[in-house]
Amino acid sequence: MSVDAASAAGTGPVIAQGVDDEPMAPNQRDPRAGTGVLIAVLCAAYTLFHLFVMVVYPLETWTYRMMHVCGGLIIGFLTYSALTQRNDGATTPARRGMAELALLGVAALGVGYGLAVIAYAWGAWWLAGVAMPPAFGFRTYGLPLAIGTGAAIVAGWLYSSRDRSRIYPGDLILCLASIAVLGYILFVVGALRMRAGTAMAQPGDLWAAVTGVMLILELTRRLTGLALVIIVAVFIGYSFLGPWLPGFLNHRGYTATRFFTYIFTDQGILGDPIAVSSTYIILFIVFAAFLQASKVGDYFVNFAFACAGQARGGPAKVAVFASGLMGMINGTSAGNVVSTGSLTIPLMKKVGYSPKSSAAIEATASSGGQILPPIMGAGAFIMAEVTGIPYTDIVIAAIIPALLYFVSVYFMVDLQALKLDMKGLPRSELPQFKVLIRQVYLFLPIIILIYTLFAGYSVIRAGAMGMASAAMVSWLTPHRMGPRQIFNALDMGAKMTIQMVAVCAAAGIIVGVIALTGVGARFSSLLLSIADQNQYLAMFFAMCISIILGMGMPTTAAYAVAAAVVAPGLIALGVPVLVAHFFVFYYAVMSAITPPVALAAYAGAALSGSDPMKTSVEAFRLGLAAFIVPFMFFGSHELLMQGEWIDIIHATATALLGMFLLSAGVIGYYFGHASMVVRLVLIGAALSMIAVGWVTDLIGLSVAAALFLWQRRMVTPATLTHGRAD
Repeated sequence: MSVDAASAAGTGPVIAQGVDDEPMAPNQRDPRAGTGVLIAVLCAAYTLFHLFVMVVYPLETWTYRMMHVCGGLIIGFLTYSALTQRNDGATTPARRGMAELALLGVAALGVGYGLAVIAYAWGAWWLAGVAMPPAFGFRTYGLPLAIGTGAAIVAGWLYSSRDRSRIYPGDLILCLASIAVLGYILFVVGALRMRAGTAMAQPGDLWAAVTGVMLILELTRRLTGLALVIIVAVFIGYSFLGPWLPGFLNHRGYTATRFFTYIFTDQGILGDPIAVSSTYIILFIVFAAFLQASKVGDYFVNFAFACAGQARGGPAKVAVFASGLMGMINGTSAGNVVSTGSLTIPLMKKVGYSPKSSAAIEATASSGGQILPPIMGAGAFIMAEVTGIPYTDIVIAAIIPALLYFVSVYFMVDLQALKLDMKGLPRSELPQFKVLIRQVYLFLPIIILIYTLFAGYSVIRAGAMGMASAAMVSWLTPHRMGPRQIFNALDMGAKMTIQMVAVCAAAGIIVGVIALTGVGARFSSLLLSIADQNQYLAMFFAMCISIILGMGMPTTAAYAVAAAVVAPGLIALGVPVLVAHFFVFYYAVMSAITPPVALAAYAGAALSGSDPMKTSVEAFRLGLAAFIVPFMFFGSHELLMQGEWIDIIHATATALLGMFLLSAGVIGYYFGHASMVVRLVLIGAALSMIAVGWVTDLIGLSVAAALFLWQRRMVTPATLTHGRAD
């Protein structure tokens, strides 16, 4: 029996409906009729192109990555406006003033000329076999193209339509500019690979790169806000201001031609972040889109409610499991908060959680999804690409740290429910477990994905098989995937990918700056000098830098940048490569719940109506385990599944007890309400259990046992005075 059928038959209500639906961003367009269909076809074609190249017919690396970036830019400018859109459905025709017409005119002329030159070059090659166009064309096309692109961007900032159903003409011009950049780079790609970033780079190379950077930063601003754009701008400025900076920041500086042409190589924009975005990330986002189209996400959440909804603080426990699972697939902490939090946050408030706590629990669980194997929000694939460590080794290493994180959050939620005497939802309002267990086969796509990955299949083949299994499983539900549903999944997959394309391209600029200037190596030297005094101080410094770099950035970009800046320094300290990258990855992920810029907590606060800053502080408190776990596996590599099994079990067991004591100390409930003194002692005992060694474990256990007796009133001040128990 299906979930829907069960509801109709009165065997249990369906709580989660539409959890898989992607919420529209404030500046996202919703074009009608033919325009919407045309964009949907373009999106589906973009997804099919990637699947075809990955599975059937590989392309040359630079060509494929450039087409990935260009396609993302075109879809992004068609679907996201420069300004927030209206929701009132008004369709008042736009009246353009002279200033707007002048900007659009400059944009059309500049981009039109650049595109015409590129089109002529390709036409001459295809039709007449002319390998080199007239030199005048490639010498003159670039400056008008860059000026026209800049004019179109400014016009969008000032005059873009606020009607969701309309596409602003300036954005169409930006699409053409994206095609012009792609056309030029693909035309000269062979020579460009040799001369980019050197004195031999041509003026045409410079202007294509400058235009490409402008387009990437504008799309990044539309999709993620100004934070990442400002960080990229700072790094670009650093490339030119280096000769005037002090200390380890000093470098000799670079010309515009050398800098921008270097940035548009596989050391920068076309480097590791885009390599992963164009393969693993898009593959698993499309896999998630297939799961969404078959409504498997609704089943995940309903299953979690059936299992834990009736327990004390039930909706919060459901949020921990369901949001963690969806966050693992979703790939963005804030996006997952918006989708699943729209259901879990109101229900948490219903059973007694404050708006602040409800939003913080959802944000903490959603962020934890980024460290949850096997997908880890695409982080595992980027780590595999950057480090060269096999993907399966990374996933195995991530199991215990993820367990510690989610167990800690669960403990905090449960202890808070005990402390406040909360109840769960009535069984009559929950889906019936006996009904949902009959649909447990809906977990098959995830199971097949995990099995194929560990059976030795390539990641790409495993992802393709996961997609196929999601479509096949859907035929056992009311949401059967036919041609229309598959088309919708392909369309949705492309639209969900666009943010990752922009973010990875922007992160590539930062990575390119670090590689060009050598600041990463000098930062490593700085960490080494700090480590001469105290290695843990150096690790703490690395933690702070990872969090600061990640603030305001999506997880993927945050890790890519931290891996380039911080990880080499940790490796220079003698930290193993896997440990170093996991260390910076965790803190890059946790930047989403770290004040003062906590994107996931802010998204939850918007849904719950709580104060964003107070919510971020509460989320930081609930996710405290994630800030300790990296130091744990730094001191005990057994927590990354390295070493003998007996040592791994010992380290895991003591760490789990430490997580419980830490949660009890933070919440203030340990077999009863805990005073401030007891809370401080609990936190001290937790840190003792977390440290490596039998002596510290025995100290922690002894303190935990003594506090248990104290809290249960088996030991009191009177018995301590008389030296006996009653």
